[in-house]
Amino acid sequence: MAEGIFMNQVRTAGRADQFEIASAGTASYHAGSPPDRRTLEVLARHGIRLESRSRQVTDADFARFDLILAMDRSNLDTLSRRCPPQYRDKLHLTLEPTTGGDVPDPYYGGPQGFDLNYAQLLEALEAWLERLS
Repeated sequence: MAEGIFMNQVRTAGRADQFEIASAGTASYHAGSPPDRRTLEVLARHGIRLESRSRQVTDADFARFDLILAMDRSNLDTLSRRCPPQYRDKLHLTLEPTTGGDVPDPYYGGPQGFDLNYAQLLEALEAWLERLS
């Protein structure tokens, strides 16, 4: 969801050519899968289309990307353990510029969890875009 929202925000800001945006998980169990249908439904309601497939974070990602956002502290800890020391300043929580907390996992709940995620991510990613301006 975050990938789709941020891609839409940079495109709307006319800055799509300045960003490479990719989503990846710390585990491989969903690798190759499309986004959850509930994620796609929420994004579609907001005019956002997302066609990416799940993949796992690679060691090369730490050097490749300028910013790596984790959805929660558990994933941030996993990334920190894997990340070479010279790249650790790239790691942040997604909600750092807003609440600073964790993005709750909506997977086992109802559709309202996906709507909450959308609202949280929309606000936080807009703040990240402003920081990167």
